[in-house]
Amino acid sequence: MTRTVKKRSVKAGLPPGSLVYLGDKGTGKAKITVIEYSEGTVREALITDLTECFPCSDPSTVTWIDVNSVHQVEMVAKLGECFKLHPLVVEDILNTDQRPKLEDYGEYLFIVFRAFSCNGGLCAMETEQISLILGPNYVLSFQEKESTVFEKIRERIRTGKGRTVKSGADYLAYSLLDTIVDNYFIVLEHLGERMEALEDALVSNPAVKILREIHLLKRDLISIRRSVWPLREVLNSLQREGTALISEPTRVYLRDVYDHAIHAIDTLETFRDMISGMLDIYLSSASNRLNEVMKVLTIIATIFIPLTFIVGVYGMNFRHMPELGWRWGYPGVLLFMAVISAFMVYYFKKKKWF
Repeated sequence: MTRTVKKRSVKAGLPPGSLVYLGDKGTGKAKITVIEYSEGTVREALITDLTECFPCSDPSTVTWIDVNSVHQVEMVAKLGECFKLHPLVVEDILNTDQRPKLEDYGEYLFIVFRAFSCNGGLCAMETEQISLILGPNYVLSFQEKESTVFEKIRERIRTGKGRTVKSGADYLAYSLLDTIVDNYFIVLEHLGERMEALEDALVSNPAVKILREIHLLKRDLISIRRSVWPLREVLNSLQREGTALISEPTRVYLRDVYDHAIHAIDTLETFRDMISGMLDIYLSSASNRLNEVMKVLTIIATIFIPLTFIVGVYGMNFRHMPELGWRWGYPGVLLFMAVISAFMVYYFKKKKWF
């Protein structure tokens, strides 16, 4: 299970801009995928050891540098030096529990958001922080781990299909954001299916394990909500703020992503209401089940109250009890007790108490 809060205590007392990786322990070597393209031209390279800076001086081409596994602090710091990133930006890239945000540094934009994905048939939700640097003709993307979330965008660039290769770096940044927001809906669909299955199980058999599943589902929804709500503000700022790094045609597409984010938020709010209703249903079902059990036990106890009284009377050891000498006394008492029990059962059914 992904940790909800990263351990920031390791940075206590350090000066601002200290480069310390906060996140899950990475394994293996970080990979850098470099794609330089323009209309009709695509060059791609995979780099595992960064020794020199990338030339991004040609304004007619767009360079996309995608870094997988940011646990290698030296590599991220080297890229920061190459592109003259502010030390606080590099620090935030390594701090993987950032709140989605947008910061304008004049020569580039720094964007932080979270990606969600499903692992396995039951949708064990996984999340990672993605950081973007949008420059005049380049985009830097930093991912916590190696993934294929942007593979379709790479494929479109390789084949030259779509507007990506015909547009600038701002459209590439939009495409990355759009892919992440679209993945939100994939995760929400899986969560919706889990919710429907829980609803069916809740109606048929409100077991204790269902309560645990409800709480896990609620936790996943809260995690997504904490990421989508701030992202909405980020997208709103991107489409409204007057920065020269984003062209007017791209702002139209950013408005579309903003609408998708609003749709995702509406779906999340609906799911939250449904989860609250499911908790109420579970508590009501548990209470009703307890009431049914108590009602049965109460009826049984009530039936046995007069029987216990009769047995208690005839259990007294007095010598001159008149019934002790009767030949048919014992069968008669048993018959009398059976009649009382039958009458009480008939009476309870007539009152519809069970």
